[in-house]
Amino acid sequence: MTETQSSARECVRGELPRAGVVHVRHRHEANFTVVGNHLAQHPDLSAVAIGLGVYIQSLPDGALVGIKDLTRRFREGEMVIGRALNELEDAGYLERRRLRTERGRVVTATRWYERPGALPPDPGKRIDLVKRPSTPVPRPAPRLECPVALRKPPQPPPPKPLPPADGPVDEPASGLLAGLRRRDPRLLLSEKDVRRLAPAVRAWLDRDVGPAQVVRTLTADLPVGGITWPVRLLAYRLAHWLPPALPVTGPAEPRASGTERLARPLPFQTCDGCERAFRANGPGRCRDCRDHVMGADEAA
Repeated sequence: MTETQSSARECVRGELPRAGVVHVRHRHEANFTVVGNHLAQHPDLSAVAIGLGVYIQSLPDGALVGIKDLTRRFREGEMVIGRALNELEDAGYLERRRLRTERGRVVTATRWYERPGALPPDPGKRIDLVKRPSTPVPRPAPRLECPVALRKPPQPPPPKPLPPADGPVDEPASGLLAGLRRRDPRLLLSEKDVRRLAPAVRAWLDRDVGPAQVVRTLTADLPVGGITWPVRLLAYRLAHWLPPALPVTGPAEPRASGTERLARPLPFQTCDGCERAFRANGPGRCRDCRDHVMGADEAA
């Protein structure tokens, strides 16, 4: 009796996993970098920090790895790259020291440790690339004394607490801030920014500064190009350009326009001759008394 045969393709055991990534292997002969899994799979470093670590390890000695240099190479900004370098520094991979040369110039000395805590290799000992080196005894990273403290990037001040959302809304101040984007589209503020800056605008209005003048002050002489943080620019101007309060010289009186001041009648005065009341700018004689005195002088 013949054996039953199938024309279906046989499955190769262990050929492909059922899930996950499948590596297509390639043996590099030149232009490659050896990176340990302690860096590539570090549990505490961010993706940006691991990527920068791999990039720095692939560079030759003497390459510039400052924040400005890495910003020109990658699309991330200075703050993101600065935080990633701080992560690598805390993990022991990166070391930055500020040193003063013999001529008095301050320079930054940068070191990269491919394996934090490992002993540096002996220059006179030949390294066998075939045999895997023994696992080094872990020890804390060495601390090098530095005459100049490392300069950390400045941290932004904590934001001021927002007024309660359900509290009263200052309509004049909020409307003034929300309408700034009509004068300049770059001054687009969020609702939280408007609520945060409304008390500062109210301080200007309480000091007898009109809304039109406040808008002209906030929108005048703006920087050329894009404005990254319009709320910070407006907060600076509102806080540092606040005019002083007007001096109080007497009881407050309602202001009168130029037409009202011209149409206002002259005050009453008492005639020095007949003690009759008449209107004039200052004390003296009325018209009849002046005419009588002028006629007596002409008769004499």
